[in-house]
Amino acid sequence: MTLSTLPSSTTLNGLVLAGGKSSRMGIPKDTMNWHGKEQRYAAADLLANWCHEVYISCRPDQKADIDPAYRALTDIFSDMGPLSGILSAFQFQKDAAWLVVACDMPLLDKASLAILVRYRNTARIATTYESPADGFPEPLVTIWEPESYPLLTDFIHSGNRSPRRFLMQNDVLILKPEHPNALINTNTPEEADQVREMLKKRNMDGI
Repeated sequence: MTLSTLPSSTTLNGLVLAGGKSSRMGIPKDTMNWHGKEQRYAAADLLANWCHEVYISCRPDQKADIDPAYRALTDIFSDMGPLSGILSAFQFQKDAAWLVVACDMPLLDKASLAILVRYRNTARIATTYESPADGFPEPLVTIWEPESYPLLTDFIHSGNRSPRRFLMQNDVLILKPEHPNALINTNTPEEADQVREMLKKRNMDGI
């Protein structure tokens, strides 16, 4: 890659989105064990490689179940899908940037996040990946800069709830993933079975 970035003194925090209802999976996706621990903790540990502080975004009824070794951040917005967690994080710390990942991406790897952080452009309101599924921005593996917060507030006040649409309508940096499989969402039992096979193969190949 030949992209350039701007140096930033803005604090970069991490946020694991774990507040979904997991209705299609049938069991809580954040507690699924892919890498020897619940995915919400595995994702938080991954983010800790680059982030000043890492939080697990959760519903109020989930907070008591979060391991006290990890920081829980309760959603103060509701019925907004992933934006509930993102907006709650900015409400908690408006002057920080937030590296946000979803809890349903068990193939997300260190290399993919390292690229996102390396090529982060603070002159844009966000740095994100192009989804290999549809070519649109992937809001659930994104660095959201502080400047995005007031724009997000205006966005929801106009009746919108899609973070992907927000990224499509604003000045963001979109990177093509070098490891497309890392961005696979696992929302159903069938998709979970496919990911298990992919993880098994990756382990056998020693990757």
